[in-house]
Amino acid sequence: MIASIVQAKELWQTVVASVAAGIGVTFAFSMAIWGVGQFSELSRNDRPLAAALAAVAASLALTAVAAAVVFGIVVMTHK
Repeated sequence: MIASIVQAKELWQTVVASVAAGIGVTFAFSMAIWGVGQFSELSRNDRPLAAALAAVAASLALTAVAAAVVFGIVVMTHK
């Protein structure tokens, strides 16, 4: 039997989790940037309800990014 230096299943799980987290956090942050931009644009065009919805979208996206960062720190410190 050949000794296993790298366990493929754990390596694959790490790759999938890191890709998913990288894409997810990047998407959430881009949604936050989009929301702030839309809020600014809609505020200038006197569309307060749409501007408020864009601000809520930006806030939710930034909250998701912050939660992902905190989750990552917690996972790294408990290994």
